Amino acid sequence: MTIININALGVTLGDPLFTDLNLTISKGDRIGLVAANGRGKSTLMGCIAGTFEPTTGDITRARGLRVGHVEQNVAAAALEKTLYDHVLAALPQEQADYESWRVDVVLDDLKVPYDLQHKPLSELSGGWQRTALLAAAWITEPDLLLLDEPTNHLDLHRIGLLQEWLAALPREVPILITSHDRAFLDAVTNRTLFLRAERSRTFVLPFTQARAALDEADAADERRFANDLNKASQLRKQAAKLKNIGINSGSDLLVNKTKQLTERAAKIEAAAKPAHQERGAGDIRLTNSGTHAKALISLDDVTVETPDGRQLYTTGKKWISPGDRIVLLGTNGTGKTRLIKMIHRAIAAEVPGLKSAPTVVEGYSDQHLSQLSDNDTPMTAVAGAFDVGDQRARGLLAGAGVNIQMQDTKIGALSGGQKARLAMLILRLQQPNFYLLDEPTNHLDIEGQEALEEELIAHDAACLLVSHDRSFLRNTGNRFWEIQRKRLVEVDDPEAFLSTEMAG
Repeated sequence: MTIININALGVTLGDPLFTDLNLTISKGDRIGLVAANGRGKSTLMGCIAGTFEPTTGDITRARGLRVGHVEQNVAAAALEKTLYDHVLAALPQEQADYESWRVDVVLDDLKVPYDLQHKPLSELSGGWQRTALLAAAWITEPDLLLLDEPTNHLDLHRIGLLQEWLAALPREVPILITSHDRAFLDAVTNRTLFLRAERSRTFVLPFTQARAALDEADAADERRFANDLNKASQLRKQAAKLKNIGINSGSDLLVNKTKQLTERAAKIEAAAKPAHQERGAGDIRLTNSGTHAKALISLDDVTVETPDGRQLYTTGKKWISPGDRIVLLGTNGTGKTRLIKMIHRAIAAEVPGLKSAPTVVEGYSDQHLSQLSDNDTPMTAVAGAFDVGDQRARGLLAGAGVNIQMQDTKIGALSGGQKARLAMLILRLQQPNFYLLDEPTNHLDIEGQEALEEELIAHDAACLLVSHDRSFLRNTGNRFWEIQRKRLVEVDDPEAFLSTEMAG
């Protein structure tokens, strides 16, 4: 049964985000919504939820449809509420007075620890804030659930719990999900909508299979376009020959045929549509400054501790050599980020047991992108720090997906995706030979993730990275270190760890 019918929908904000979108949402649908950053995913969700007015087209909803819309961030006004009270406030007042038990049930289903339930949202991590938004939407018993980047800030265990929770929902409740986590989309969706400025496409397939089908469809469009142009070119050549013959022989019939052929060629050219070309949200091109060192980083049984001095684990003797792409595995709180920060410090100053080669040129990015200053502008961050000149800086920023209007805006006003791409651009300009990357894909769209994977591999870059994105770490890593029972152990692959984490 169809509950929403979207007809010829379009939104233009300066440039068209999407046009002529047709989509039906029916009971049982689990739809993955895929597009590059800034291409209209959240806007489309707002249109469906009724909080954003489209430029063209219309949306027909089933009578009395209740939509649960889980946005990316908690409203500032709600941050001082406890997680429990925020969920309770989603209920109508009468229900809130007499049926508060509903909150206990939904928080238990979502495995929210009791001690977190009564803390202010402002004191909770982004992942728990996201869980609070999900609980507040679900408690209203919606007929349609819209999830905007639900896995952002979640560790692998919480992603696994979210997958289980979604699988257990009543099948008649359709879900529309935006996510940059390819493995998550494969696990929870049965349809995929690729949102585009023109000719968006839908496939009755989860992401990976749908992506292959999309590539085939785009290739077919490319062949069709080339054939149409070739056909028009042949007609024009024939018209030119007939025109010469007609003029030389004085035949009006041939002159008329020439006009007919020319008109046919013009119609074919007008109707021919080029294959979709993604308006690049920015290429990520990493480079290596080169080094002859056999070991870039060496660890001699280093002790990794909490800020208050409690031992987390010891590393044993480990080396990071050129070409090593090491993924650091461990459950949340075991000290992955602590090791990244220790190595970051050791490159600039002496840290006992940690040595870096003199030729190491570091590229560092943490999960909060704290290497960027919110008070800088993208232009000052690039032109002010690197000898590239203003014109070149603007070209580099545009290539990194930071458009001309945003280049002189404070970095704090950029979206998470734009900040992530700016951080990758700055990494590239530093020309490092060793990358320390803590959750580099947190806000990168799928296109950006794939570009980063390809560049790290193509340049044989040495890196130590932490990621909760299963596809990214599987595709990128060629060595794996796992924190096990207070020791750092090298393992052959990440699969045993991933399966344990996802199972909880």
